[in-house]
Order: sequence, then C-alpha cells, then structure tokens
Amino acid sequence: MPVSIAQHLDPVEQQFLLDTVGATSLGQPGLIQSLWSDYGALLRIPLHGCNFKSVIVKRIAAPATDNHPRGWNSTLSHERKLRSYAVEASWYQDYAPRCDDRVRLPRCYGTTHVGQVQLIVLEDLDAAGYPARATGLGDDGIRACLDWLANLHAEFLGQPPDGLWPTGTYWHLETRPDEWDAMPEGDLKQAARWLDQQLKDCPFQTIVHGDAKLANFCFPPDHSRVAAVDFQYVGGGVGIKDVAYFLGSCLDESGLMDKADGFLDDYFGCLSRVLRRTGREDPGQVEAHWRELFPVAWADFNRFLHGWLPGHRKLHGFSVELERQALDRWRKAGTPAQHAGDCP
Repeated sequence: MPVSIAQHLDPVEQQFLLDTVGATSLGQPGLIQSLWSDYGALLRIPLHGCNFKSVIVKRIAAPATDNHPRGWNSTLSHERKLRSYAVEASWYQDYAPRCDDRVRLPRCYGTTHVGQVQLIVLEDLDAAGYPARATGLGDDGIRACLDWLANLHAEFLGQPPDGLWPTGTYWHLETRPDEWDAMPEGDLKQAARWLDQQLKDCPFQTIVHGDAKLANFCFPPDHSRVAAVDFQYVGGGVGIKDVAYFLGSCLDESGLMDKADGFLDDYFGCLSRVLRRTGREDPGQVEAHWRELFPVAWADFNRFLHGWLPGHRKLHGFSVELERQALDRWRKAGTPAQHAGDCP
C-alpha cells in the first residue's frame, strides 16, 4: 500500500537514502509490513535517476510502549530487540560480502542512525528475481533451502561471531530467562542448561542464520533457487540448530516422521561436498557431531516453546520424541538437575 514518504522518513533520512543510492528523487513507499512488536517498518521505496528501480528500507524505531503480540513485554525483551537490529547491521556490513550466490541474500547499500532511528538500506530481492514467498514447499524447494544453509554453515565454519550474537538464534537460553521461568517444572526445565551446553561444547561451531524459518526465504516463481532475509539473530552456533528449526517450520508432524531423515541426508550431503572442496574441516567429523546434536537442538527449541507458548502446534509427537531422546541422554550423563532460580 503506497503511503506518503513523509509518513515514514523524515528529511534527514530521505537525504541519506538519496545519497546512499545516488538517486535524484524518491517515489512513494509501499509498506511491506510492520516490524515485530511495532519496532518500525519494512518499506519498498521506488527510486528515480539511479541504477536501482527500488530498494528495501528497514526503518527501526522503538515504540513508546512495547506491544509484544504474546505479552512478553520487559526491559530484557526491549534490549534484545534493539541489539538484534545492531547485529543485523553488523552482519550486512562485515560478513555478508563473503557470501556468493550459493548464500544469496540482499546486498546492503548502507546503514545509519538518525537520532533514535536506525536505517538499513537493502537490495529489493523481488526486483532481483526472487519475488515469491512460500507457505509450503515441495521436496525440491526444501532441498534448495537446506543447500543454502549448508553453504552458509560451510563458509563460516570456525569463524568467531565478532559483532554478532555470541550464541545465534532468538530462543537461546541466556536471552530467555523469563520464558524458562514460565516453564512447568519437569525434566526439560531441569535439563535446560545441559542442553544449551551440549550445543556450545561442540568443537565445530559456525555462524547460524538464527531465524531460518520458511517465511524468511525468497524464491523465483519456480522455487528453483533461494535467497534469505532477516538476520537479526545471526550468530555463533552449530549448523544443525538452523536445520532443525527450518524443518519444523515447513513440515508438519507426518511430514517430519516421513521425511526428516532424508532431508538430513540431503543437508549433510551438500555440507560435505562444500567442505571437501574447501578442505578446511573433515566433513565426516562435522557430520557426526552435528547429527548427534539433532535431538538436542530440537529439545532446546522445545524448551523455549514450553515457556513462551505452551500448547504450540509445533509441540507434536515428532517433537516430543526428539525431546525424549535428548532427555534420555541428559539422564544417562548424570548431570545434576537444574533447580528453580538456577537458570540461566
């Protein structure tokens, strides 16, 4: 929906955008969507007099009052959101230039702060040939996304996440004490620290997207290729966290039961090919460690869901089974139980 440019960008912000892309004037922006909890807006802005027909502007401006759709309003939540946008800017400035077309993402033309407002100016992926979004994917589309993740994880294997989240993903334990506290008492709550530590102790760390759900992938009309957006929670971690989260975002319980193992094979097949080409790590060792952590990564996300939204549709039989496998390992490890008030 087109809106007046003055409704979204003040004169200083408009001038920054003109200077950044070398345009002579700006068209009326289209509102793509409001950002989570009304922390700003994602805009498509037509351009005149430059090489680009349009750009995407992520305009971040914290609301006067936090309006989390699930009611999770707190100082910690507010600080986490603001930090996430700073991380995203760091990602685009310092890490994204290393990504080739196998890790396709929008090019960043510039970032700035104008007072309390942050702007991130990005390539319009719709205009670049990725106009399609998906609410469901066939097997080939899922494999295309898994290949994207495998190439990301291979590219940054062993890379310290300087300037990013030390631990990527929006649900990791240190940033979710309120949700942990809201969990019902039980083994999963008591095992939370152990699960988190298993993921951190893996010798093969990389940089993870951190919010690799289906909604954050863009496609051409035939779904033959893929690009990704939304890097607010990019940071350190094991690649299997992205894989588990992605599969849970695009497959229901029966789909996971039937196809999860095959898609894991597809992901690790691509990862191994890339690692063999670069020669930086032993593909077999990486796969062995990350495969073993698949139930742990899944249970770690379940831990977040049980506190954030008990009864979530993703807490189905497949998720419960992987959670059981992870908790069996915790019990066998003989790790002391985590008690209320001890975590994180």
